[in-house]
Amino acid sequence: MVQIDRRALLGALGVGISSVSGCLGSPDAGAGSGPITDSSDGSTGSAVDGPPTVERSLPAAYTAEKLEAASRSGGPPPDGIPAIEDPQFAEATDPPALLDDGDPVFGVVLDGEAKAYPQSILVWHEIVNDIVGGTPVSVTYCPLTGTAQGFHRGETTFGVSGQLINANLVMFDRATERWWPQMLATRITGDDPGEYLKEFRVVWTTWERWRSAHPETVVLTEDTGFARNYGSDPYGGYNPRNGYYAGDAFLFPPLTEDNRLAPKTVVIGMRSANGAVAVRKETLREERIIEFDLGGVRHAAVYDESLDTGYVYKSGDGTEIDGTDSADLETATLSWADGDVDVDGAVHAPDSLPFEREIVFDAMWFAWYGYYPMTDLHR
Repeated sequence: MVQIDRRALLGALGVGISSVSGCLGSPDAGAGSGPITDSSDGSTGSAVDGPPTVERSLPAAYTAEKLEAASRSGGPPPDGIPAIEDPQFAEATDPPALLDDGDPVFGVVLDGEAKAYPQSILVWHEIVNDIVGGTPVSVTYCPLTGTAQGFHRGETTFGVSGQLINANLVMFDRATERWWPQMLATRITGDDPGEYLKEFRVVWTTWERWRSAHPETVVLTEDTGFARNYGSDPYGGYNPRNGYYAGDAFLFPPLTEDNRLAPKTVVIGMRSANGAVAVRKETLREERIIEFDLGGVRHAAVYDESLDTGYVYKSGDGTEIDGTDSADLETATLSWADGDVDVDGAVHAPDSLPFEREIVFDAMWFAWYGYYPMTDLHR
């Protein structure tokens, strides 16, 4: 195992830390680990709303105190990696010149609006505070753990704290300055930690696949307000995969380790009140449908070859969003049907099976297991 400081790595790669910290960033706008302090007029941060949260239960292997104690600086100070606050987009017919068809993008569809966020831009900023489908959201990416996730943010915005836990991005919300580790989607500092962010699905795919599936999409441009070399990834590359993304070395150690898969094997992870599960993405590509029990509840992972992604479903409450009756996954028969999924004789697109769909995201195995050592693995 090799462990080096991210600042040292970037320096070795010829990337000045000032360029990472952001020429227009505001290092002094940093986040602390505690609640916001009293202001000059005597008011407190408790009167300021943080991001919207939801009632849910997720598996947890560590207390908030242990997670905070495990945090370490990634090198840049708070906001030293500047979030994009005023994102600019182009039509799919006029994408950024440096964006190749095979380059990874993070795709989002909310309330009928489709947007694509190139990995080559997010690797320099990690967070985009945006509005999609009329909803204020943050699209987030951690290059060290290979995780792209979406969160509702309400009236506040998220920033990059500069701290890492389990090698994973720790966000802070600017209303309360409290910490939210990205993969956990959970607040770990401030009074009564344990609130959960409201999440939405972000699809890791390629620009060619996303554009084909969503020709009406717009795509984030390099007009970010920051001077960055968006043609150069400081960690390596995905098209083809090389550098940090291809090797087994860590920059920061995970919370715990497991050797059933190579550390950076891509898994599709899902966590819910029923437990945590990871499906090796290559296995899902090969088998296309994987059914399993989690917490005594029947689940199914299905492959979407159009986007090279996966979805995980569980039995619902018997009613779909449109009011029609859903199928019973406990007794349903699923089979592959030339790119679609046959459910008891009715054909459905992989993203539209008549069951309850869970939030999932791609992750490097070491990071998923580090946070969720109780996970069931399908390899």
